[in-house]
Amino acid sequence: MTSTGIDEKFMREALSEARAAAAVGEVPIGAVVVRAGEIVARAHNRRELDQDPSAHAEFAALCAAAQSLGRWRLSDCTVYVTLEPCCMCAGLMVNARVGRCVYGAADAKAGALGSLYDLNADSRLNHRFNVTAGVLADECRELLSSYFGGLRGAGGADCGCGADLDAHAAHAAALAGAGEDAGAAVDFGPACRRPRRVLLAIDSFKGSVSSAQAEAAVAGGVRRVWPDAQVSALPLADGGEGTLDAVAACGGEIVTCEVAGPLGMRVAARMLVDGEHESAVIEMAEAAGIGYSPCTESAALAATTYGVGELMLRAVRAGARTLYIGLGGSATNDGGAGMLQALSARLVDDRGCDIAPGLAGLEQVASVDLAPALQALDGARVVVLSDVENPLVGRRGALAVFGGQKGLPTDDVEALGGYDGWMVGYGRLLDTAIAEARAQGLLRVPEGTRTFGSVLGVPGAGAAGGLGAALLALGAELHSGVETVLDLIGFDERVRDVDLVITGEGNMDEQSAAGKAPVGVARRAKRYGKPVVAVVGGRADNLDAVYEQGVDLVLTICRKPIGLELALDPQEAITNLICAGESAARSYDLARL
Repeated sequence: MTSTGIDEKFMREALSEARAAAAVGEVPIGAVVVRAGEIVARAHNRRELDQDPSAHAEFAALCAAAQSLGRWRLSDCTVYVTLEPCCMCAGLMVNARVGRCVYGAADAKAGALGSLYDLNADSRLNHRFNVTAGVLADECRELLSSYFGGLRGAGGADCGCGADLDAHAAHAAALAGAGEDAGAAVDFGPACRRPRRVLLAIDSFKGSVSSAQAEAAVAGGVRRVWPDAQVSALPLADGGEGTLDAVAACGGEIVTCEVAGPLGMRVAARMLVDGEHESAVIEMAEAAGIGYSPCTESAALAATTYGVGELMLRAVRAGARTLYIGLGGSATNDGGAGMLQALSARLVDDRGCDIAPGLAGLEQVASVDLAPALQALDGARVVVLSDVENPLVGRRGALAVFGGQKGLPTDDVEALGGYDGWMVGYGRLLDTAIAEARAQGLLRVPEGTRTFGSVLGVPGAGAAGGLGAALLALGAELHSGVETVLDLIGFDERVRDVDLVITGEGNMDEQSAAGKAPVGVARRAKRYGKPVVAVVGGRADNLDAVYEQGVDLVLTICRKPIGLELALDPQEAITNLICAGESAARSYDLARL
């Protein structure tokens, strides 16, 4: 039998003890002590039954092993335990001079053999021993999760541990085994800490490097410090640029379609469909991104979201029942009118003719009929990914805040006010069309979704030049972009057992705390008690709001004084990010001294 097979064999014995603990109403954690291939002691948690704070499974098993063998030195023994030992139990292992410890699930809140401390490899102590982590970890974790889930389901007290093992739960009294007298100590080799586990979730550095490039560079720096580090990477986005690629990295099929670009040309736009074609991820910038526009006033008036609607229609016809639509990086200011037209909604002037594309067409719109568009969507759920909270109109509206970067003359107050007036009229027509669709039974409010009196003032309606408002008119749900992306890429499952999370973005300021991707990562990581380092190209003087959201350390990446042009050079940025990854790892080690 291989060493892995042997470890799994004895971990199953520890799991048997854990189940025995659950059977008597104790937190299910079990342990066995093995010498020369034989179990010499076993125990499970009995802290509540015995009202003994030291009654942890491995603590009791070690005491029972010492009694069975007639000696306190256990250097030829291996301890198997289903949950990573706490400081008390790891300290007892040091004092008992154990040869090795094997554990299943990591304990992010109290683990002393890799998660919070490395007591087994601390050179300041008088004994060191080897550790093998993660043996049958999923089974060990599931047993704990099921136990606590049962308590909650039965109406019992919620201990707060759950699947993330927020506390090192109570363990137990001993069940002594039998064994032979002491023999020669087993040589397990020099003690060493287990490999560090690092999760990278870094947003793109816009104009410089992509999310994936940034993560590859940081991983290289981390391995300068920890050559054996287990580094996993999750490309990151917040609903805007890079959302499609971030979700695609976790599976699915990229489909390329030819659709209308924002200024009339045909463009190749991608969307992501899952393996069963039940859902699709659409990044609106693929069809109507600002990269397609010269950003002049005439372009800003003419740009349309028609191609976005074409992508939605393609996805529904392919069988998608849920559409995730990322808003960001748009060239458009048309309030989503083009998207509605592509779905066959009727937007006509006072003569009954279809309005012209873009913001300019909104000057003439006299009537909106959403019924054909709702029928084309065939009941598909539409989820909007955006962390923009701007309303459709007004001082914080789509045109006032974002119109300038697309070519509108923001310094011409009279002209901009006129354009915003067109948007107000259009928004009121959307309100009327929504009421008519509801009266016809074509539009239902999703359960749990907040209702609104008018699309004009809904936070997020102004995203992507008002595309958010048109999607709301079709019954879409507005969700946080970064939170939804983190769900789609399985962030929670990946972060559960890591030691360190490294995130980052091009520039971090107070606004980052309002919903940008790195702070979303930090908030999630803190649910599991993980330290978070953010690597950034630049930062504001005051980042209190960012630190309050869960970022522990912000590292600027520049190694030396350089100009902006050189800092944005991809090769320079990669070199800087490598060094930042090294600094993040060294900072982690320093914090644990």
